[in-house]
Amino acid sequence: QLQLEESGGGLVQAVASLRLSCVAPGRAFSRYATGWLRQAPGKEREFVAATVWSGGYTEYSDSVKGRFTISRDNAKNTVYLQMNSLEPEDSAVYYCAADSAVVLSDPGKYGYWGQGTQVTVSS
Repeated sequence: QLQLEESGGGLVQAVASLRLSCVAPGRAFSRYATGWLRQAPGKEREFVAATVWSGGYTEYSDSVKGRFTISRDNAKNTVYLQMNSLEPEDSAVYYCAADSAVVLSDPGKYGYWGQGTQVTVSS
């Protein structure tokens, strides 16, 4: 069983930056594709960004492309989401998710999820 823990959320003003982190305590998840997904109140969970196990390939949703960057440090068992130029529309609970074989942009294909971290962007 792979357990994931997110951190780094918070309340910021528009155009600020945040960096989210996702760790798998006690378990290496270097062989898992890992993604960040988010869910705003009243909306479905949506794909944000993902990377394959090596970090050599990444995907982004159109809404965050050019502003967010996903990266991973397998030596530290950590995946990051650097979020720049935040907008109020980015406000949501952000989830880290992973799986060994996954269609990166499909939230329904991830088998392991963290509890989420709240990001709120004020205008």
